[in-house]
Amino acid sequence: MQNYEFKQSIFKNELKELTRWSQRCGLTNIGFGREKSTYCYYAIAAATNYPHHSYVRTFVAKSAIMITVADDFFDAQASLNELQDLTNALRRWDSKGLRSHGKVIFDALDNLVSEAAEEYLQQGGTHNIKNSLEDLWYETFLSWLTETKWNKNGQAPSIDEYMKNGMISIATHTMILPASCFLNPSLPYEKLKPNQYETITELIMVICRLLNDIQSYEREIEEGKWNFLQLHSMMNPNLGMEDSIAFGREIIDKKKKEFLEHFLVDGHSDLPKSCKLLHLTCLKVFQMFYNSRNAFDSDTQLLEDINKAIYLPLSRNMKASKIVSMHNSRPKMKHLSMQKPQLSWSFKHKSTMSFCVHQVSRPVLRNGYAILSLNPKAFLPAFI
Repeated sequence: MQNYEFKQSIFKNELKELTRWSQRCGLTNIGFGREKSTYCYYAIAAATNYPHHSYVRTFVAKSAIMITVADDFFDAQASLNELQDLTNALRRWDSKGLRSHGKVIFDALDNLVSEAAEEYLQQGGTHNIKNSLEDLWYETFLSWLTETKWNKNGQAPSIDEYMKNGMISIATHTMILPASCFLNPSLPYEKLKPNQYETITELIMVICRLLNDIQSYEREIEEGKWNFLQLHSMMNPNLGMEDSIAFGREIIDKKKKEFLEHFLVDGHSDLPKSCKLLHLTCLKVFQMFYNSRNAFDSDTQLLEDINKAIYLPLSRNMKASKIVSMHNSRPKMKHLSMQKPQLSWSFKHKSTMSFCVHQVSRPVLRNGYAILSLNPKAFLPAFI
């Protein structure tokens, strides 16, 4: 009980600091888009442990807030000229000529990158990672600009073009690779370079893009944005949207198997164990947000879970379950024939499986990793 309340106090303090940072940078009241500071913090806090990951939690949450605000700016708020000016400013990493929302976003991002580079050195890092972080963010903004040009011009990309750009625009790598620099052991400095990602990183980028697209395609079609499902349906006119959804889920299932293979099997990835675990955390978060619905865009979907995790105390009057005597409850067997129980051990993964952050099976240690057992109600299936 005391340990749980202690963790809640830590979460509340970190969330307060995150809220102050967002307000100080001008992101909270920027006047458009989604305000998801609490969602962003809850997502990473629910999937990591204290005390070692305190800075990682706040850094990932700040990055997620930046991504949400900037993505909304590209999607609906700004003109193409404003977006080009902001992207060019990031290429130079110089805010000269920016104004209004573009300048607020640039200054907040510059604050985040500078803070992270300084923290890295204070934690014993031997390189200045500021330029590498700038390059990662520029790559992400450039992918958003490419999508905006496609949308505004009505230009339909090929599926390959869309996915090559879309796996960057989902920005999972923009959060987890810099955050991995603060783990122990940390991400090697040279792994921060754009376009040189490990296979396990590319897999998580593709999976998260498709999870997002499957739950967002209706809204995006209404808003005139290209989506993987829409493009697949256009290129296969004899198939319906449900067929495109099924195809997308097949790809997700295949990529998950490859991902967990790289996560579990020695030799498939030379990333440190701590970095691979953060990749898995990212997958858990996207499953929570997008597996069966778009919970991230809902203003109420996760409020009850957030309150339970951060604000509401555990009940101190929990009644113990009544223990029924096996002797009294056992049925009489006098006239019953004894039958051996029939156990079925056939496990099949179904793409319609429902995942829930609160339904987690007992961990099974395998090669030093804590993984989830084969339970259809588990947060992630184990493809073993």
